[in-house]
Amino acid sequence: MTKHFRLLTTLLFSLLFANAAMAGWETVNIRDKQYVTARSLKSFYAFKTLTRSGRKATLENTAVKMEISANSQECIMNSVKFILSYPVVEHSGRLLVSRIDLSKLIDPVLRPSYIRGAGNFRTVILDPGHGGKDAGAVNQYGTEAGYNLIVGRLVRDILKRHSYNVIMTRESDRYLSLQQRVAFANRYQNAIFISIHFNAGGRRQARGIETFTLSPVGIAHYGRSVKASDHRERNGNHQDSANIALATAIHGRTLQRTRSASIPDRGIKRARYSVLTSVKHPAILIEGGFLSHPTEARLIHSSSYQFNVAMGIAEGIMRYRSALTKR
Repeated sequence: MTKHFRLLTTLLFSLLFANAAMAGWETVNIRDKQYVTARSLKSFYAFKTLTRSGRKATLENTAVKMEISANSQECIMNSVKFILSYPVVEHSGRLLVSRIDLSKLIDPVLRPSYIRGAGNFRTVILDPGHGGKDAGAVNQYGTEAGYNLIVGRLVRDILKRHSYNVIMTRESDRYLSLQQRVAFANRYQNAIFISIHFNAGGRRQARGIETFTLSPVGIAHYGRSVKASDHRERNGNHQDSANIALATAIHGRTLQRTRSASIPDRGIKRARYSVLTSVKHPAILIEGGFLSHPTEARLIHSSSYQFNVAMGIAEGIMRYRSALTKR
């Protein structure tokens, strides 16, 4: 972590907690990590109720329902699943959320309009994953590269009808390295970046939609432990707040669009994929379902499902812009 970035992060944390003082913010230090209480979340974000049921707490007002549980990294906000960087802790009868999850996830999701300048993007960069000699996942119906491109073109056409400037990293079945995709995206100013993929694995049992944003500094790639390189600031970390706000809008809307197909929500997660670490714009990577799952494979091959995923991504982009420009 650079000295400048560390100073900036400290300043942002200080400002957040200074602003929260009037709300009676409570912090607890556990094993060199700072946590905040669920009661503080209720006060600062004006939740009307905080209800405890065993290990679970529900915070609710007219706009947001937020659910957390002790020893769990799952946080549900308005039926959208988020994977926290650290598990919720129960301490002296209180539920605690890590401060990094507060500043890097909860706050930008609940107050996206406080993310400065993020809503002023001019260009949407769509990145259909794989292509050419890299087919990605393959099943009896087709290739991931092909489905990524179909959905990417659909998103492009929907956004253009709404007067968005849209650029695609590829518009045909051609190979691009990850470095080429990053270099292409970084040529543009005031943009957002959406990498479109479909999934495979889990012994044909895994299914569902999941969305990835870059792990904050010091946080590991989902599913593995922290490495020394995770403490190094990356291009994408300058957009941590915008990344999670963009993921929230697109993931949530895509789930709504595919609800009739009963697609599970695998959550919004943190990762260190090359396109997320190196692209300088707010960036996400969405996995629209599992090509290796028999049911989802048939769905993904259908034009109606492809259209619904594309509509979810496009409407999520519109929702993101709206959320960031309105207080």
